Amino acid sequence: MTKSTNIVWHDSEVTKVQRQKLSGHKSVIIWFTGLSGSGKSTISVALEKELYEQNIRSYRLDGDNIRHGLNNNLGFSSSDRTENIRRIGEVSKLMIDAGLITLTAFISPYEEDRNQVRQLVESNEFIEVYVKASLEVCENRDPKGLYKKARLNEIKGFTGIDSPYEQPKNPEVIIDTDILSVEQSVDKLLHFLQKNEYIEKNNYKTN
Repeated sequence: MTKSTNIVWHDSEVTKVQRQKLSGHKSVIIWFTGLSGSGKSTISVALEKELYEQNIRSYRLDGDNIRHGLNNNLGFSSSDRTENIRRIGEVSKLMIDAGLITLTAFISPYEEDRNQVRQLVESNEFIEVYVKASLEVCENRDPKGLYKKARLNEIKGFTGIDSPYEQPKNPEVIIDTDILSVEQSVDKLLHFLQKNEYIEKNNYKTN
């Protein structure tokens, strides 16, 4: 519930549909969720690059990057994690209105938080992508050295070690990075966007 008072929503004379027509494609949130080290950021970066090369307007929001600015006052408690996702959801909603494909890469461990973001937008404007990887594989990758620190009790409340991760029950897309390469993952996502008419067929170059 907002704490602000005496505020009135000011509508624009330019609509979301008009912005989408200008972009030449639909706007949607592609929400990457998964354990640290599962490949969320890597795949989102690669997908963003591919979309750019296809002249598709997109923007990527990454968990660590957002915590450098917008959410630099939040920690990793359950309540702070929830607020972190709430803010990202509101930013993503604005980008939907702007006509962009928005890529978000956040662990977002709680199903309720992810569902709250889904409810902010229309039913076809949220694509949950579960970047699936076993804990063992994520620990072996450990690109930031965080699992090692968590195992040494240098980090508390680390997702997958001493804090839970709630797997998506019905994600639109599952990317199993124990099996798929980055290129295969991006290809799967592009095919999903094309099949569901988020991007036009002639926007996607087939191999």
